[in-house]
Amino acid sequence: MTNPADSIEIQNVVASTGIGQELDLEALAEDLPGADFNPDNFPGLVYRTQEPKAAALIFRSGKIVCTGAKSIDDVHDALGIIFEKLRGLQIPVEDDPEITVQNIVSSADLGHNLNLNALAIGLGLEDVEYEPEQFPGLVYRMDEPEVVILLFGSGKIVITGGKRTDDAEEAVEEIVERIEGLGLLG
Repeated sequence: MTNPADSIEIQNVVASTGIGQELDLEALAEDLPGADFNPDNFPGLVYRTQEPKAAALIFRSGKIVCTGAKSIDDVHDALGIIFEKLRGLQIPVEDDPEITVQNIVSSADLGHNLNLNALAIGLGLEDVEYEPEQFPGLVYRMDEPEVVILLFGSGKIVITGGKRTDDAEEAVEEIVERIEGLGLLG
């Protein structure tokens, strides 16, 4: 059997940073080609990078949230592009602003169909939400690593809430161990 941890793919990395000063988003929207700013719909300015593909949500407070990146390196590269664009507009940005990863969303395949009804009971009802008429997946809140795993009947899973790339691998190994321990894998 192939190792389910080998199937892990990062789908999205969300990180935050800040430049430590207020921004005039109206002026920034005019000066930054390709920026989207519609304060009636969303309070931040949206600026998308193409290489790497990511979106930066820039707020009046100077806080910036980067989303849509496929790796932590891509987050750093995308934010580096944003910082350079801001510096080019004479907005002072320190050399190396602190970037904090808030969430890593990954997917994986356990390689077997899952009986979600049996899993809901076996994994312990206090850590599980499963209402198939509302959502087809079982929501499992894991303590270590502290992530949420969505398990689907197909054996596909989504891991969210990780702060390190290793969190997904540890979560997959732990959930496989738990499911095997219950005799419900394969």
